[in-house]
Amino acid sequence: MKQDKTILLVEDDVVDAKIIQRLFKKLNVANELTICDNGEVALEWLENNKQNLPGLILLDLNMPRMNGLEFLKVIKKDDLFKLIPAVVLTTSADPSDKKTSYDQQVAGYMLKSVNHDDFVRTIERIKNYWENCELAY
Repeated sequence: MKQDKTILLVEDDVVDAKIIQRLFKKLNVANELTICDNGEVALEWLENNKQNLPGLILLDLNMPRMNGLEFLKVIKKDDLFKLIPAVVLTTSADPSDKKTSYDQQVAGYMLKSVNHDDFVRTIERIKNYWENCELAY
């Protein structure tokens, strides 16, 4: 991933957000991490940053006010925002959540593990994959 692109983390759980921040530092992710605690706040952030769109959105599904699936439906209809790769990072193993997410053209669906080592490996996989991806914008 381009180091000058922000990573937008849409996550309402403060503990999970802090863990992801720490893992990014541990894994030497140089990208700035912007955290929004629900879909509405994330949409507002995107609207205010159209000239500097994030290189990746990491998205929880279960959030108040506007959940991750509602957020995806909005951004994937917008010609500017639909090109931003989004990876769902959630505790939901519900097949209907997976299907709905992929129907909204997410780039990936990953489960947050309660096991720390497994969670570290998940974040490593995200980092490694996106370091090698080319953005469409």
